[in-house]
Amino acid sequence: MAETRLQLLGPVQLFDGDQPVPIGGPGVRGLLALLALTPGKVVGLDEIIDALWGHNPPATARTIVHGNVSHLRRILREIEGPSILTTPPGYRLEVEPDRIDVHRARMLLDQASVAIPEVAAALLAEALALWQGPALGGVPDSLRAPELEDLRRAVHGARVDADLDLGRHAELIAELSPIVRADPLAERTAGQLMRALYHAGRRGDALELYRTVSRATLRTLGVEPGAEVRWLHERVLKDDLPPLSRESDGSGPSQLPAAVPSLAGRAEELAWLDGLVTRAEAGETTIAVVTGTAGVGKSTLVVWWAHRVAPRFPDGVLFASLRGFDPHHPPLEPAELLTQFLLGLGVETAKIPELLHERIALYRSLIAERRMLVLLDDARTAEQVRPLLPPSARTMTVVTSRSRLDGLAVSNAAKQRVLGTLAPDDAVRLIEELAGPAGHNHTLARLCGYLPLALRIAGARLSASPQRTAEELVGELGNERTRLAGLQVDGADDGVRAAFDVSFRGLPGEIAETFLQLGAVPGVMVGPHLMAAVAQIPVPEARRRLRALAAHNLIAETARDVFVPHDLVWLYLRELAEQELGEKERDEALGWTVRYYQAVADRARRRLGRVADPLDFGGVLADEAMPPLAGFAEARDWFAAEWPNLLAVLDAAYAAGRYDDVWRLARLGHTYRVACPLLDEWTRMADLGVAAAEAAGDVAGQCWLRLARCEIALVFELPGFGLADAERAAELSAGLADERLATSADLHLGRALSRLGRHEQAIGRLAKAVAEAGDVTLRGQALSSCAQAEKRAGRLPEAIEHQLAGLRIDRDLGDDDRVVGSLDKLAELSLRAGDHAAAERYVREAIDLAISREFVAREGALRLTLGRVLRARGDIDGAREQLALSVRIYERVHPKLVGEVRAELAELP
Repeated sequence: MAETRLQLLGPVQLFDGDQPVPIGGPGVRGLLALLALTPGKVVGLDEIIDALWGHNPPATARTIVHGNVSHLRRILREIEGPSILTTPPGYRLEVEPDRIDVHRARMLLDQASVAIPEVAAALLAEALALWQGPALGGVPDSLRAPELEDLRRAVHGARVDADLDLGRHAELIAELSPIVRADPLAERTAGQLMRALYHAGRRGDALELYRTVSRATLRTLGVEPGAEVRWLHERVLKDDLPPLSRESDGSGPSQLPAAVPSLAGRAEELAWLDGLVTRAEAGETTIAVVTGTAGVGKSTLVVWWAHRVAPRFPDGVLFASLRGFDPHHPPLEPAELLTQFLLGLGVETAKIPELLHERIALYRSLIAERRMLVLLDDARTAEQVRPLLPPSARTMTVVTSRSRLDGLAVSNAAKQRVLGTLAPDDAVRLIEELAGPAGHNHTLARLCGYLPLALRIAGARLSASPQRTAEELVGELGNERTRLAGLQVDGADDGVRAAFDVSFRGLPGEIAETFLQLGAVPGVMVGPHLMAAVAQIPVPEARRRLRALAAHNLIAETARDVFVPHDLVWLYLRELAEQELGEKERDEALGWTVRYYQAVADRARRRLGRVADPLDFGGVLADEAMPPLAGFAEARDWFAAEWPNLLAVLDAAYAAGRYDDVWRLARLGHTYRVACPLLDEWTRMADLGVAAAEAAGDVAGQCWLRLARCEIALVFELPGFGLADAERAAELSAGLADERLATSADLHLGRALSRLGRHEQAIGRLAKAVAEAGDVTLRGQALSSCAQAEKRAGRLPEAIEHQLAGLRIDRDLGDDDRVVGSLDKLAELSLRAGDHAAAERYVREAIDLAISREFVAREGALRLTLGRVLRARGDIDGAREQLALSVRIYERVHPKLVGEVRAELAELP
């Protein structure tokens, strides 16, 4: 089978083996590029929209993205390529990184960094050959990835360095001279050309090149060239510029701790750090902050990378652990750290100044103009770091911390990188490095949340006990209540729980309180509105606190106002809440969570359409305490994003015995699933609702949730079509004085009977619902259902009459979605009755309305109806056009129906 490849370094292109596969226009190419830039990681829907349209996305942006995802999925399935998975809040591309040219280039750069010059030069030449033109060609202009140009420069610069080591000076002079003539401000390239000229015996040309670069920087930027080029100039003037590989005499400090033998994954992060080295070599002041949650592997990454690039810092490497989050020791003071560094730089103990500012001055004077790497590991605050920052632009500083240290970005222009968990395959590789391959390692990696600390503990436990199998450890970690205990080793401070505990104990009081309350909230994510309800604080304050937790890397803001803890942090939160919150506090948090979802779900469902049941939670929360949800699309998107949380809240409330809350919330969620059907989750929710209503002894609740189950059976054409639930609801409602409920029961019972072919009984029951409906919404639904029953019974005139009556109600209510549905049904009825002109009139009106309201899925069905009408009228070309439009729409929004429409299209003469 041919291997699928993705090209981003040039025109964005998909290849099946060596054959290009057409994928579509700029929007589709841009979407594929976004997903391929971070394979295996979720790209949020909002991030996709921002990238593809900038600040002016169309109103249909979400629909377009959903459609383009479906289009790409179809193409990838046809070539048996990688998969695009829906993972809230967006999508992720499951593909091996080496099938994407960007990641292959990074891998080659990584391999070259530890290879001998001959091998390195070949690897880097191969990497450069991957560029087939400007990166990300053919995508929208708003989509930018400047890191790809940084990567190209890093690859090119590293290849030139390898050639310099190999003495290929003449070739380099020919290659680099036109580049520097075109851009004399490209200082790294200019410096490399100076080296080539000098070592080729052209010292005068090297000095003249410096003068050219100096004039250009003074004229353009108003400053002298960077420190690296000035240093080269001094060495050329003194005629003592050593070859690149022998610049260091080995006398500089080398304080790095031991690194792990190999590093699993982290190609993107290594490329980012390498790119910063390139900037430092060009004379830019470079400070990098690598941040992330406890146990994510910040120190491991930075130390491993530092060993690899140490030769590029000929004056040495300084390293210090700042003990910012050490459970046994307070953070080190800058004075202690400076003492360590000064000793490393050769200062005798007796000559180290007593006063802090004098130590800082001596430290800075000693490293000025040196090309060094300074690693500051496990910092707690920006204030702890600032005195240790070198003054030289030739020295690069890398800081690791569990906190984001935003202050360094503000005051010192530090570049930040948040380190995430490992990709699944990299996580498995880490376990296998310690314990060898096993069939359950993928499951084990998932249970570890792909967190490097947890993965290393799991691997260590397997390797330490040969009799223990991966299957046994999977069984132990599969229980959420004991998982953290299973990720513990002999030292009490070496487990995952201990690492998280250090982070929690260091939080400020009110932030720690919010973190604790978060542990009592069911679900997989939280937003400021929910947190405000639980903590009983204003929404802006809740947002501030959540972002403070994100700054401490205990949760991540994956999209605006969407905060998600790591899987293991969630388990830690649950344990913490049980240990440190009383039962009353936990119950109050659950109660406010339930009330929040009842209030917002009720608001959202009313944006989706008319509501039949009497539930009303309009007064539970103030307007400003809820998301705005201006219209249908916003309400639908809210339900889609919050659905996992809704199910978790239902489960937690049921377990707590809040049965009345459960059936009411289940009924609220039912309205969303009517608009956006999904069998398994809809069924689970309705079943739980029925069980809760029965446990609460609430007869009305039992009726409403049984009717929900009947609706599921009707929508998905399940055996029995929900007749048993409809009959039981009708029976129960007869003992209640609730006219609306009785009408709803008759309505569902009539529809079920109709679908089972019991037409006379169905029409009788539906006619009763029409006659007795006091609620105009229910009367409209009953009229439409009665028309469908009469259609199945062959009573077309009566069906058209009832459907017209239903249409009038839909128009009066201003319910455009139901108006479109009624017009479509009238078109079908008229077509059956032979009134083709009326059928075309109805369906064209429906199409115009569907387009104006962006009812994309509805438009696909309407185009199909219009195609059938035109075929009946003898307009075969028109029918073919409409069916083709239906196919294109269904490919984006309803792929399962595409085959049926294509079959009709193929039948046309």
